[in-house]
Amino acid sequence: MGVLLLVRHGQASFGSDDYDVLSETGWEQGRVLGRWLAKEGPDPASVVHGGMRRHRETWEAIASGLSGPPPAEVDEDWAEFDHLAVLARYAEATGARVDHTTDRRAFQEQFEISTAHWAAAGPDGGYPEPYDVFVARARAALDAAAARPGPTLVVTSGGVIAALAALLVVPDGAALGPVWARFNTVIANTSVTRVIVGATGARLLTFNEHPHLPRPLITYR
Repeated sequence: MGVLLLVRHGQASFGSDDYDVLSETGWEQGRVLGRWLAKEGPDPASVVHGGMRRHRETWEAIASGLSGPPPAEVDEDWAEFDHLAVLARYAEATGARVDHTTDRRAFQEQFEISTAHWAAAGPDGGYPEPYDVFVARARAALDAAAARPGPTLVVTSGGVIAALAALLVVPDGAALGPVWARFNTVIANTSVTRVIVGATGARLLTFNEHPHLPRPLITYR
């Protein structure tokens, strides 16, 4: 039986010109997780991360706390969905006004409404990456990671982890969107979600673990 540790990236630079860069808090979250893993285990036998800068930088921060970390490989299927494209398409489809605000609470409101529309829109909703395609991409990434020598550590994004958690707990044929949304709004930066892979396939073992983070380092965006 193998285990996958799905790590959400550290805090990115919300409100800056380039979101895809870790904040200093994000770097520290990664370093703290690396030291925690070195103490508590498991030691990863293989590592994969998405191609986004915040994924790579989070792994670099984690690796600084590990002794002899394995080399990381990049798998673009672990990339987050394009939230700006989702916001823009929602505004175009509904006529709603979407402001690129730096107020976290106001942005979260817009984000949740827009992504709910995306998840419900179906393949003909006009989104560059339909929700179902995004979920299938996340599943393909999981299957590829499950074939690696374990334990395998994956650095990815909250939306991807939420999609996989929903896939693994929602009965076949049931709507994933509402469950995905609930998972997606509570994932802490550098939290760990564990998936076990055995003869019966992948199963969700834990979700959103973050005991390594002291209270001042717990962030969600």
